[in-house]
Amino acid sequence: MSELVIQEGYIPGLLGRIVELHGKYYSANWGFGLFFESKVARELSEFLDRYDERRDGLWIGAANGRIEGSIIIDGQEAQTRGAHLRWFIVSDAYRLQGLGNRLIRQAMDFCTARDYKRVYLWTFDGLWPARHLYEKMGFQLVRQYHGRQWGTEVNEQYFELQNPE
Repeated sequence: MSELVIQEGYIPGLLGRIVELHGKYYSANWGFGLFFESKVARELSEFLDRYDERRDGLWIGAANGRIEGSIIIDGQEAQTRGAHLRWFIVSDAYRLQGLGNRLIRQAMDFCTARDYKRVYLWTFDGLWPARHLYEKMGFQLVRQYHGRQWGTEVNEQYFELQNPE
């Protein structure tokens, strides 16, 4: 396997590759379909259209120029609702090799440097490796309920981190 590098900011092909990683992983492991992949593409496109490096963070893990993971901090509402951690994923080839840990650390360091008082994320029950990383960073499960925001009924979970360090 090639050495992974963490890159910050936009690179060509980022949109398509992040959507592909999400579409393939969630289809194979959770049965999510077109609704979910389309939602990821639409919402990520909307984010990239308003991306502002002063308030938003975007990191990818790449090997040989190929994106193998991503994490994004959407800071649009950081001063009111909090910064939103989004599109955190690692490819099958690099899962459980430390890339997720490196990416989430970059995102939390960014939030600390911006003095964001709250960071939140939405996920669902069953994504144990990601949940382990969230809790390791200090995120706490605030609420959960059965919902369909991703097109399939899951036990949705809202995690929050106060005063990231």
